[in-house]
Amino acid sequence: MGFYSRVIFPRLLDWSMSGPPMEDYRSRLLAGVEGDVLEIGFGTGLNLPFYPERVQRLVALDVNPAMPALAKKRIAASAIAVDYRVLDGESLPFSDASFDCVVSTWTLCSIRRVEQALAEVRRVLRPGGRFFFVEHGLSPDPDVAVWQHRLTPMQRVIADGCHLDRDIAALVKNAGFALVQLEQQYAEGLSSVLGYFSLGIAAKPES
Repeated sequence: MGFYSRVIFPRLLDWSMSGPPMEDYRSRLLAGVEGDVLEIGFGTGLNLPFYPERVQRLVALDVNPAMPALAKKRIAASAIAVDYRVLDGESLPFSDASFDCVVSTWTLCSIRRVEQALAEVRRVLRPGGRFFFVEHGLSPDPDVAVWQHRLTPMQRVIADGCHLDRDIAALVKNAGFALVQLEQQYAEGLSSVLGYFSLGIAAKPES
C-alpha cells in the first residue's frame, strides 16, 4: 500500500464523507439496525454516532490499515464497543449466520471482487437477517452513465479503487437478497456522475 493510500486518502475520505447530505443518509439508513452488527468499510467511524442503542455488538472492518488511527476518537466517544479489524470484505473470518445485520456505506464501489463480498455478507447473516446499504453507482440516465464509464478508470486511481458505474441494486439482488426497501436518487449538492445514490435494506431468506 503506497503513500497516497496510507496517508492522503484516509484524510480525504474523512473530509469528503462528513457533513450533509451524508449525515442524513447515515441517519436514515442506520435507524433500524440492531443486535449483532458487522460493518464492512468502517473507515474513520463516521457511522458511529448514528447507530441506535439496540446495537449490542459492532464488528468493524476496513482493508486500509491507516483508518483505525483516524477512527479512534470516534470509537472512544461511542457507547458501543467496537471490535475493529483490518480486513477486506471478500473473505470474512466469521461462522455462518453470525450477525443480525450487516452495514455497508459507500463501500461496495471499491471492493475488487464485489460479488464475492456480497456472497460473504449473505453467508454471515442469520436467516432473516438484513443488509443495510447506501452506495453510489450507475445512473439510469444514459448520458450520465457514459461519463461514469469513461471516468471510472481515473476514479479508481483517485479514490483507491472506487468504481462510478456499478449497478448496486442489481448486484444485491443477484447475490440472493430480497430487497425490502430501496430509494434511488441524485444526492443534493453532488454531481450526477458521483451522486446517484441507492439506499436500501435487503433481507436474507429465512431458509
